[in-house]
Amino acid sequence: MNNEQRMLVSLLPEGADGALIISSENKRYFCSFPSEDGFLLITRERAYLLVDFRYTEDAAAKSDGCEVVAFESLMESLGGIIDRDGLHKIMLECSAFTISVARPIEKLLALYGAEADTTGELDKVIEKLRIVKTTAEVEKIMKAQRITEQALSETLPYVKEGVTERELELELEYRMKKLGAEDVSFDLIVITGAKTSMPHGVPGDNKVRPGDFITFDIGALYEGYHSDMTRTYAYGQITEKQKRVYEVVKTAQQLGLDAVRSGVRCCDVDAAARTYIYHAGFEGCFGHSTGHGVGLEIHEAPAVSAKNEGTLQSGMVITVEPGIYLPGEFGVRIEDTVVVTPEGCVDLAVLPKELIVL
Repeated sequence: MNNEQRMLVSLLPEGADGALIISSENKRYFCSFPSEDGFLLITRERAYLLVDFRYTEDAAAKSDGCEVVAFESLMESLGGIIDRDGLHKIMLECSAFTISVARPIEKLLALYGAEADTTGELDKVIEKLRIVKTTAEVEKIMKAQRITEQALSETLPYVKEGVTERELELELEYRMKKLGAEDVSFDLIVITGAKTSMPHGVPGDNKVRPGDFITFDIGALYEGYHSDMTRTYAYGQITEKQKRVYEVVKTAQQLGLDAVRSGVRCCDVDAAARTYIYHAGFEGCFGHSTGHGVGLEIHEAPAVSAKNEGTLQSGMVITVEPGIYLPGEFGVRIEDTVVVTPEGCVDLAVLPKELIVL
């Protein structure tokens, strides 16, 4: 067993014999192999990665701390392990199991006199482990960030009047993968003009025009870990109103960054950015949370929101991304990913945040 598996076992409640994991992200976290199919069963003594013929060779070469079990029938192989190891209570990763999968497992366990724990407690244990990143995890997130920034820097010269959002999005994706990314972290958001008032606008055939803001909300995936960054640029001559809104968001983002440190409540980080935006006259124009955790998933705990009174811990990786959105006009968002420290945070982004007119 590896260290992550031992840590999981140490946090299992008394009476639980093991944990059954299905999500590819958690398989990657606990055994370094993110298969879409099959199960990872971690007991108090050993770990089993159950995969079919398609993944057997790759799993044997890449997985860590577990015995690779090739199955023809997943349920039969799982039942054989439960019977042989005398397991009586298995905790399920409830957030990843559908009812159509969980019910047959419950019936299977019952055949061997065992029970499934579907209370969601395993999900809480896993979140507790994953929410604070190791040095190795931070290094992968940082590499993803560097790929993202270099790809954006190489794409900006392509921003010309008449180029479409979709063309810029495809150029970014191509450059990220050429620089070593496994994939993009999410459907890249590259939007221009009035569409920038949509926080999750979808790139289309809209063309860059003078006077536009252009939002790049982008990220790369590197060895399973995500980056997340937003920059807003201007193209050609812009208005004083656009300049003012940009400066309000820039200041709010810095206030949010300044509030980050171990022991601070997530809601207080959100308030630091949100209060400034509201006091500047833009109440109601910032409708999403100030940030979120980043790691094996692009959105994970903790939520840096007005409702989350949980505290930040050293080693957490979060975003700080306030924005102002004026429907039918334009929007501005600035986002960095940072690592929480006892004294503050380490900003993984290095691209400038001053207003740049392309």
